[in-house]
Amino acid sequence: MEHFIPLFAILGALLIGAISPGPSFVFVVRTSVAQSRPEGLAAALGMGVGAMAYGALAVLGLRTLMHDGGLLFTILKVAGGLYLLYLAWKIWSHAADPITVETYGAAANPTKAFTLGLFTQLSNPKIVAVFGAVFAALLPANPEPWLYWALPPLIFLQETIWYAIVALAFSSSKPRALYLGAKLWVDRAAAAFIGILGVRLIIEAR
Repeated sequence: MEHFIPLFAILGALLIGAISPGPSFVFVVRTSVAQSRPEGLAAALGMGVGAMAYGALAVLGLRTLMHDGGLLFTILKVAGGLYLLYLAWKIWSHAADPITVETYGAAANPTKAFTLGLFTQLSNPKIVAVFGAVFAALLPANPEPWLYWALPPLIFLQETIWYAIVALAFSSSKPRALYLGAKLWVDRAAAAFIGILGVRLIIEAR
């Protein structure tokens, strides 16, 4: 069972990062509210594919750095930890801000929604930094070989399911109101977790 702890830890940390509203979250919300539920679900699928791509790159890149990087890997940990602390502060300080949903430039069909969702995810600076920092903090120094193969598809499933839930919730009035009512505490809980992860990453780098 202990071999699965890094897997659950990485997936849990990435899920908390996804729950905290960012460009990808807002895009799925906007598509679901302004267009339709099918287009919101297509956008969610695009988010999952983009996250899987970053997961694969993070696994391959950190595997190389852990074996050959030395000082560079330590610098990455410190930089990642500092960014997570900054991100935690940003999320906490803006926890009370409402989610703004804009209606212009929305996807016209599910295929376009998927494509725009994919590019939104791939161009999201938050996911790049969070993936690098989370993997650096939680991926073991000598992980089981299966972990390299399991993480990308599981990240795809997790991200797709989460954003599909967002699409379904925000295309319905009652779930949307429930989430917006709890947004302050959801964001603050996410900020606290991300901040703790950042501190841990900096301490481990030392």
